[in-house]
Amino acid sequence: MPAVMLLFIGGEWSPAASGKTFAVLDPRTGQEVFRVAEADKEDVDRAVAAARRAFDEGEWSRMSGKQRGKVLLKLAQLIEDNADEMAAIESLDNGKPLVMSKIADIPLSADHFRYYAGWADKLHGKTIPCDNTFGKASRAAQWLPFFAYTLHEPIGVVGQIIPWNFPLLMLAWKVAPALAAGNTIVLKPAEQTPLNALRFAELCAEAGVPNGAINILPGFGPTAGAAICRHPGVDKLAFTGSTEVGRLVMKEASERIVPVTLELGGKSALIIDKHVDVDKAVEDAHFALFFNHGQCCAAGSRTYVHADIYDEFVAKAAARAQRRVVGDPFEEGVEQGPQVDQDQLNKILAYIDVGQREGARMLCGGKRRGDAGYFVEPTVFADVTDQMKIAQEEIFGPVQSILKYHTTEEVIARANKSEYGLASGIISNDVGFVNTVSRSLKAGTVWVNCYNVYDSAVPFGGYRLSGVGRDKGEYALENYTQVKAVYQSLEPNQPWL
Repeated sequence: MPAVMLLFIGGEWSPAASGKTFAVLDPRTGQEVFRVAEADKEDVDRAVAAARRAFDEGEWSRMSGKQRGKVLLKLAQLIEDNADEMAAIESLDNGKPLVMSKIADIPLSADHFRYYAGWADKLHGKTIPCDNTFGKASRAAQWLPFFAYTLHEPIGVVGQIIPWNFPLLMLAWKVAPALAAGNTIVLKPAEQTPLNALRFAELCAEAGVPNGAINILPGFGPTAGAAICRHPGVDKLAFTGSTEVGRLVMKEASERIVPVTLELGGKSALIIDKHVDVDKAVEDAHFALFFNHGQCCAAGSRTYVHADIYDEFVAKAAARAQRRVVGDPFEEGVEQGPQVDQDQLNKILAYIDVGQREGARMLCGGKRRGDAGYFVEPTVFADVTDQMKIAQEEIFGPVQSILKYHTTEEVIARANKSEYGLASGIISNDVGFVNTVSRSLKAGTVWVNCYNVYDSAVPFGGYRLSGVGRDKGEYALENYTQVKAVYQSLEPNQPWL
């Protein structure tokens, strides 16, 4: 990769119209490693124009689904062929351990494109029998045959904005179904992690995605992101990120009456029954929260533990967190690298301070680790109550909050008493408990005796302030298609009125 990365517009690399660039920092050190062209409104105008030409006049929306599927299959293969390089980019950009990039982020991204390649030639409507009542009521007063069917058509130019916690995978969740359906795309990656999105643009060109069908614009939310949301040439918006920004995106969509899908924040409850192997439950809960450094919207960040095993669980959870290996993500054996940037580091440390001031019992961690980079010690709080900020607000960091409960009815009510509803988890060997709780939780995903399992075929999204619509699976295709109904008379020469 060159030291200065450019925008990808209409199949070509281009500097920003303003000439501006911004720094990409290595979260291990806080030092600049690349500069990237900074997109703004004029660049968004160019990208939308390119996407519009590609959709209205180009081949992508007119290709057969089978042809689009072949391109997506090739794209999936190219991601796999370049997996080591893309994993290194992911860890350099985001700070996650290289081993996780290799076994999770990159292969899951390739799998997502392969999955939607299979859907590309299966997007079709229905034939619908028609009643002839209208014909009988007409002056013709006779039976008139009609034929009706529906078409599932691409929406058009899609504006997509993705976050920094899973840079390539979140791109795949958004781009794959949109391309499979025949749309064209203007995508803004997070300013903290733009590198793999730009590498992906190179692979799109190599795979045969037509010029203009995919446009990548690194930049900042208030400028490039806002310009995408407000652009009259964008037919649909898709956003993954914070609930606060999601509100702004939805507001812009409402002004122009365009469809919008939002995958937003979470404060997910992980409920641990008394009928469990405590050691296994501790490990499952540790993974639910500390996976990806806690920078996961679905993290099990409210850990409810039954009173009968609470003290044992808390002691073992703290011991497990203290054994967690924090360090350079490129070193073997490291479980947790740095947080993504200084702002995130400051936010996490502020929540830790609030937790202590509000009376939670901090068992381990609580501080920045080292003087360079954005490392935070794995932190565990016990004796957390539902009213505390650390139990209500999304921390997005390696901070585990453990709460005590006594009855099934109580924990269901407390788990559901949140403005979020993205995900949840249950750890129990009691089938009755699992069935009761899983059907009672108001959350888009429920994991039972596991956590952070993501399959391309299974939908993901939330209730309430956690979002609108679903990513992944067949359900995501509904976000990127619109239904057209066609009536046709079977006797075209017969007057029907």
